[in-house]
Amino acid sequence: MIKLNLDDWLTRIESAHPVSWDLGLERVGRVGRTLDLIHPGERVVLVAGTNGKGSTCKYLSDMGRMAGLKVGLTTSPHLFKFNERIEIDGQPVEDDEIVSAFEAIETARGDTSLTYFEFASLAAMFVFGQNEVDLTILEVGLGGRLDAMN
Repeated sequence: MIKLNLDDWLTRIESAHPVSWDLGLERVGRVGRTLDLIHPGERVVLVAGTNGKGSTCKYLSDMGRMAGLKVGLTTSPHLFKFNERIEIDGQPVEDDEIVSAFEAIETARGDTSLTYFEFASLAAMFVFGQNEVDLTILEVGLGGRLDAMN
């Protein structure tokens, strides 16, 4: 496979799924299990609701860091650069970490089609696992109980 940079990957995953919004947990769950991203008992906070999710996530991240925890935070959408979606200890992760996550997801997904948001969600979880965070904070997207973050 040709080595892709982050911009190439983002272009690729934008058109990888036949529809842009496809609720359900089966696809993302299958790939997450293949990548061994699902670990019951880990400290995970899932923030859902109509308003204030991003602010709440940021506050929780700050509190976790003040308590001495290594915190992984994922929010969406990004404003300027995709990296804003995935933070560790308040700092956006580097392109190479996201590219490594996308490569692992691409290999693990087989013939499973994933939406852009599902790719992004799995990438965040992959990066958090690689960095051994103590606390994971996830912002639900648009799907509520069927959202990929679940």
